[in-house]
Amino acid sequence: MRSGYVGRFAPSPTGPLHAGSLVAALASWLDARAHGGRWLVRIEDVDRPRCVAGADRVILQQLAACSLLADEEPVWQSTRTAHYQRELERLVGQHDAYPCGCSRRDIELALAALGESRPRHGELVYPGTCRDGLHGRAPRAWRFRCKPGVLVWTDRRMGVQRQDVAAEVGDFVLRRADGLWAYQLAVVVDDALQGITHIVRGEDLADNTPRQIMLQRALGFATPVYLHTPLVLGANGEKLSKQNGAQALEMANPLQALNDAAAVLGLPAQSGAVADALATWQRQWLDFYNRRSD
Repeated sequence: MRSGYVGRFAPSPTGPLHAGSLVAALASWLDARAHGGRWLVRIEDVDRPRCVAGADRVILQQLAACSLLADEEPVWQSTRTAHYQRELERLVGQHDAYPCGCSRRDIELALAALGESRPRHGELVYPGTCRDGLHGRAPRAWRFRCKPGVLVWTDRRMGVQRQDVAAEVGDFVLRRADGLWAYQLAVVVDDALQGITHIVRGEDLADNTPRQIMLQRALGFATPVYLHTPLVLGANGEKLSKQNGAQALEMANPLQALNDAAAVLGLPAQSGAVADALATWQRQWLDFYNRRSD
């Protein structure tokens, strides 16, 4: 019997799946199946300059080779821009979003004047220059007006998490200066419209969760249950990625690729058919990851 659970795997088509991305795919699929729920695939291709032609089809083929099959046809974010525009206009109407005329250089100079030029994960903490108006600048981007205070949320694996978004990130971008939609808005809108109840993804995205919860609350959307999985690390100790040499998954032996992903999740290796391995891990899954579920 199906439950009300709806999960998803949402890769960006910047290249084929690698070992790290298969961990998130397997974890999200197992969580959905263990809860008797549905599992969707969404191709997050709003950052078009970073997308690689044909990578979306390769990703879908890799998932199929691993028997990680979605319950509905995949959707592509690039086809959903009208939804993002509608929700941005709603935020503007609520005074929760505003136009910003600052370049990165403007932000650097403003922070330097305040003695606060520290970057956060490659991003500069926005000092709020355009919160009260553009001050003669032309509008470039649109930003979300963060409320002050610490946002507290609970991850099923990592436990209680806290972040003061206003102080640590600042008013974040919803639509970029180049006209492209920012990840934060697109993912929140799509999760809500697709009825996503549970989000299972890599630990590197946990830092985004408070921003997304802020947007969910501003738009009146339900907040999903979150589980952030362990990361696969590269030789340099950083998250495995295409930038530090991650290789595309070798699909000649799908079971080996799945066993490698399962090991990261703390699940035992299996032999035999892929379908049997997935069924075994599905039975074991909630013993590992249901401590803080639902």
